[in-house]
Amino acid sequence: MNLNSLLARADIWRGRETSPQTTPHLSTGHPMLDERLGGGWPVGALTEILVNQKGIGELRLLMPALAHLSQEYWQAWIAPPHIPYAPALAAAGIDLQRLVWVRTSGDDQTLWSLEQSLRSGVCGAVLGWPGRADNHALRRLQLAAEHGEASGFLFRPRQEAHQPSPAAVRLELEHDAGGLTIHILKRRGGWAGAPITEIRDKRFEMRG
Repeated sequence: MNLNSLLARADIWRGRETSPQTTPHLSTGHPMLDERLGGGWPVGALTEILVNQKGIGELRLLMPALAHLSQEYWQAWIAPPHIPYAPALAAAGIDLQRLVWVRTSGDDQTLWSLEQSLRSGVCGAVLGWPGRADNHALRRLQLAAEHGEASGFLFRPRQEAHQPSPAAVRLELEHDAGGLTIHILKRRGGWAGAPITEIRDKRFEMRG
């Protein structure tokens, strides 16, 4: 099934205007992270995950939420750098029959596919690896996520941390021998607090 056939089936947030009671969240599956994010991953909003290199455990962080969503909703993975490793995804509880992997031919097509998937109302989660995305493009994606009530996850280079972003949540990930360290750069409704350390699980990496 391609993106167009899937989609055929079926203003800007200001930090002081929302609260945990009025903003829907999806549990991350990690209790400490849920607490720091005010309930979990925001629904109808973007989350940016900034990494210094791909494949350090960023997908593992999303697996509990993606597995939960796949029980009822479609997921779209837009322009991942490598082919998703299907056996590991299935072992994590993701219904592969509800996962669409979209290969794009350039940044403009990637951003278009992300926007359409987020806006569709069909996808519970949309994961994207945009090569280039300025603040205007990110704002369009944030509005699309709001319209489609989808959880959008963008994987971007760590150096983009200094770029302004309308995303509701921004995380910076680092990996060393001790595991995966999560720095919360931005979240709705409060301060991020101290970094969180998680253990890496290689099963949930993508394979080239």
